[in-house]
Amino acid sequence: MSDLAPEAVRPLLRGSFGEPYLYTTETASTQDVLAGSDYPHGAVAVAEHQTAGRGRSGRRWDDQPSTALLFSVLLRTPAEAPLPQLSLVTGLAVATVIENESGLRAMVKWPNDVLVDGRKVAGILLEASGSVVVCGVGVNVNQEANDLPPETRLPATSLRIAAGRTFDRGALLAAVFAELSRRYDAWVVGGLATLLDDLEQRNVLRGLNVRVGARAGTAGAIAADGRLTIVLDRGDVVLVESGEVELGQGVTLAAG
Repeated sequence: MSDLAPEAVRPLLRGSFGEPYLYTTETASTQDVLAGSDYPHGAVAVAEHQTAGRGRSGRRWDDQPSTALLFSVLLRTPAEAPLPQLSLVTGLAVATVIENESGLRAMVKWPNDVLVDGRKVAGILLEASGSVVVCGVGVNVNQEANDLPPETRLPATSLRIAAGRTFDRGALLAAVFAELSRRYDAWVVGGLATLLDDLEQRNVLRGLNVRVGARAGTAGAIAADGRLTIVLDRGDVVLVESGEVELGQGVTLAAG
């Protein structure tokens, strides 16, 4: 039996996320399982393998079957909620669980990546229709080096590579659902401001030379509305709402 099978995961579930637990060995994308559905808030779709997994900006998300966490959560958010902030809420939850379960230091790269040892171990994709959000997450768990794509925008790693051991994916997944439920509830009540201290401790870009589009400067704090502060080379301070953050020439991401 797979460690992600319903029989393995359901006894571990805590909090408001995880029911219904829609499990399949293969699907095009877990996002598509939940999109446009009548499933309740907190419903999750989980797969052993995605044949057309996708990431931010239309990128592909490739996986080796039965080695990763590939799941989506349906979020029925309050009206007028600032939905882009959910990438940071989710990234913080995933990073917290990785650290608790593995002992590895996990960092958040604004707006939607989680890093270990300066390498990408998880990514988040939000797809919204009105106030309904399907939040997709991919976590590299038990892949070996040759299971990971060789050419990616950020170098990739897995928890197995970084920690030197394999992980029970079901236990990891249940922990993510519990932590995400907790962080989501805090966000609904108090906004991103309630999570900023924890986020800032994991802000891997702070102090680094970065470029967003035509603007180059030094990355600063994550603002209370989820935007990234950048001090431009000419001294102006701007808040970046969206866009690809590229590292300056010769800059590398620290292990944390």
